[in-house]
Amino acid sequence: MPEGDSKIRTAMHRRPGLGGHGDLGPGDRAVAEWTAAGLALPDVAAMRRYRLDRLRARLAADDLAGIVLVDPLNVRYATDSTNMQIWCLHNAVRYAFVATDGPVVLFDFHNCEHLSDHLDLVDEIRPGRGWFYFISGPRVDEHARAWADEIAELVRAHGGGNRRLAVDKLDPAGLDALRAAGITVTDGQAILETARAVKGPDEIRAMRCAVHACETAMQAMWDALAPGMTEQELWAHLHAANIARGGEWIETRLLASGPRTNPWFQECAARPIEAGDIVAFDTDLIGPYGMCVDISRSWLAGDGRPTDRQRALYDLAAEQIAANTGLIRPGLGLAELTRRAYRLPEAYRPQRYSVVAHGTGLCDEYPAVYYPEDFPTSGYDAPLEAGMVLSVESYVGEVGGPDGIKLEQQVLVTETGAEPLSTFPMAGLMR
Repeated sequence: MPEGDSKIRTAMHRRPGLGGHGDLGPGDRAVAEWTAAGLALPDVAAMRRYRLDRLRARLAADDLAGIVLVDPLNVRYATDSTNMQIWCLHNAVRYAFVATDGPVVLFDFHNCEHLSDHLDLVDEIRPGRGWFYFISGPRVDEHARAWADEIAELVRAHGGGNRRLAVDKLDPAGLDALRAAGITVTDGQAILETARAVKGPDEIRAMRCAVHACETAMQAMWDALAPGMTEQELWAHLHAANIARGGEWIETRLLASGPRTNPWFQECAARPIEAGDIVAFDTDLIGPYGMCVDISRSWLAGDGRPTDRQRALYDLAAEQIAANTGLIRPGLGLAELTRRAYRLPEAYRPQRYSVVAHGTGLCDEYPAVYYPEDFPTSGYDAPLEAGMVLSVESYVGEVGGPDGIKLEQQVLVTETGAEPLSTFPMAGLMR
């Protein structure tokens, strides 16, 4: 669309106070539950400003004219605009241009400009130019050039002569087209991951609300769990309760029972849960305000007692979580945390979890803390900072074992250590 038409369309759709798409919020039910629990609600406008300011500070530090964001989670971070998040993860039709010193321009799907009416930090809304093969067919290169020309014009208009542009994700045709348009392209992933890593006060308030919603959903699972129901039927309780409270989606299907808990990472199926089964799950959900809640628990199905073996595995996993959580403090390096982390007995190391801990925000994100066995090939070092949120992981199950235990705790890095954000009990939940 020509620039003039774009500005007209933007003016038509910027109607503050009319209760647009993004003003719906989590709903009265969820707010009442959080208020009753003594939780403070986030100031969403302040949260948006905090995020955009952090992003622009990183852009300025790297001497960039701006950044193009294609990953829906990064678009969410910079603009708080959402639309068909999962669909857009594999169909790149929505993106945003953020000038280091200039406007935020959001490019949205066909006739979707009205969805961001409520966002004061978005200065202009234009129709997006998708150029992946599904919609472009053999015209990919042509459409990518048109996309790049529009982006390059924004850089020239707002970069003050700077032609350096970061992009978080970009297919080859787009990279070639931007370079042909005279733009120097740099990788924007590190910028977004490190900006997102330290949460502001309102992000933490939003996460506490999301955790509460998740744990309410977990309670619904606990209440429903009974031998004879399938894994999928149990998993549906988590989805339903999350969505009812303004949650958005669940990234995995990690719920397994009995022999399917060993090895880990088998997704939920139609298997009927039997009395005496370990039922292990990992929430991996995107909850209210778009905040990720990533915690795990393992329960015993039925009214029986766990075997000595099951109890021993459970106690070992809980001990690992507690020990590693106790190490967390600002200033501690990731490499040092790896070195000092709890060492599982040798029998359980082959099936260890992929990381000791990882960052959590709008999804699983930077940083990652690796096991000593994996650090030489995968690990990196950086200091923990107050305001980071980490999910501390454990999986305990020997090769060929009849079952295994999965536990995970979400914590806030404070000035003095780690504060658990997930308070749903771990010990004592094995019936």
